[in-house]
Amino acid sequence: MDTGEGEFSIPIRVYIEDTDAGGIVYYVNYLKFMERVRTELLRHLGFQHYSLADEDYQFVVHSANVKYSRPARVDDALISTAKVAKLGKTYILFSQQVKKAEDDRVLCEAEIKVACVDTVKLKPRAMNNDMRAAFQRFMG
Repeated sequence: MDTGEGEFSIPIRVYIEDTDAGGIVYYVNYLKFMERVRTELLRHLGFQHYSLADEDYQFVVHSANVKYSRPARVDDALISTAKVAKLGKTYILFSQQVKKAEDDRVLCEAEIKVACVDTVKLKPRAMNNDMRAAFQRFMG
């Protein structure tokens, strides 16, 4: 959902498959929740992964700095958010959170750097002007 305030979010429901043996969301699944919101943001902006590949663009995660604060459990309703912290020629630095839907408590937050690369050599490639302008709407 486009909140109109530089942030994009989607709802997430925690399923058994998302948890460890103790019923707590397995740490790596927070990264999956963050990947989902970035993918939905791309879709919201009018870009599809496959059509971008046809135009010789691909987004790949370069690095992640993640902080885990509180656990989520089975059946919890969560919100996964993304906003653009920095927009370079060949990368986007996202500021992301996973929060409890009921009270907005932050469970996990991260800075995820996503590089734009060409699809063949996987070398950095500058985003076109339309793509950059679309992402600028979500600068936080």
